[in-house]
Amino acid sequence: MYFSKWMQIGYPDYLGLRLPKGSDMTNRPMPVRILVVEDEEAIGELIVSILASAGYECRQAADGEEALAALASAEPFDLVLSNLMMPRLDGRELLQRVKAEYPDIPFIVETAVHDVPLRATLMREGAYDYLLKPFEPDQLLAAVHRALEYSRLKLENRAYLANLESLVATRTEQLRQAVTTLERSYDISVDFMGDAMALNDVEAEGHSKRVAAFTIAIARATGVPTDRIRIIARGAYLHDIGELAIPDAILLKPTTLTAEEMVVMRHHCLAGHEIVKKVPFLDEAAEIVYAHHESYDGTGYPRGLKGEEIPLSARMVAIADTLDAIISDQSYRCAQPVSAARKEIRRCSGTQFDPKIVETFMAMDEHIWGDLRKEIDAGTQG
Repeated sequence: MYFSKWMQIGYPDYLGLRLPKGSDMTNRPMPVRILVVEDEEAIGELIVSILASAGYECRQAADGEEALAALASAEPFDLVLSNLMMPRLDGRELLQRVKAEYPDIPFIVETAVHDVPLRATLMREGAYDYLLKPFEPDQLLAAVHRALEYSRLKLENRAYLANLESLVATRTEQLRQAVTTLERSYDISVDFMGDAMALNDVEAEGHSKRVAAFTIAIARATGVPTDRIRIIARGAYLHDIGELAIPDAILLKPTTLTAEEMVVMRHHCLAGHEIVKKVPFLDEAAEIVYAHHESYDGTGYPRGLKGEEIPLSARMVAIADTLDAIISDQSYRCAQPVSAARKEIRRCSGTQFDPKIVETFMAMDEHIWGDLRKEIDAGTQG
């Protein structure tokens, strides 16, 4: 859970922000009830045992049809945890039915199928998480806790917003707390997108974290207001999420891409935009994902935007992205020093990069980039 933890613990201090800790759903007066859908009885009993040891009440269903019957009964459920491959009604079909009929119940898929595009599809269709078998008890409990916490936050905010108009005059402080809580749920959502990238390429996760950190530093030096920096950081963190749509043979190729492969690779900007724009609060982040490979002189891709046609946030991410690419090991060369990155970025001022942002970048302390990289990499390894 990199992004929300980072925004809550590390970089909020850097931005002058801090988010409150969430409450434990297992401390609610009413016990949390979980529907465990698993056609393999032994695995289902093991999952129930783990959940029961943490204080959750569980009911088992052997397949999707039995699960729907349980949901239609008078018994209330707070979460559905379902296997993917099952007879009669499989996990994906069950997910679609649950989201259509019980949209407020969070749904976690657990499976032995390691399929990144399928994971992305299931999450677009409403799955909150995707657990790969075999998983450790702590992984299961953490995923359940996050899903329940997210559901609680969403329901709390929905109830509050429904009455907001009549409460504004007398409950200003409650509104501030609701917005803070909503921001936290946003960051949790960003985390799961980041987790999907990490499944595809572990190094991509570190790259995304560093680009987000570098972009924050550049944005602060540029004078971007603090509340805008949080929004830009989300886009920077997700800038390469479209690589989920790129075949591994191209994405992980250790040698130079052919012209045809480069055409496919460049598709990741549009693919990422299509993924992120489906999430309403990530509209601006989606534009960063779409435009981070545009060039200031109009020679970039995918739309050939020029100058201020490119969003300011994307122009900053472009510099941060290039900086990390140069100072990191690549399949075709070793990492180069920050001085080499600064020289290249200055050389491309006015062509690839916005000259004003380059000027700001060049005026920043050269040592900040190495320090940020060490801090981010240490947090990743931890």
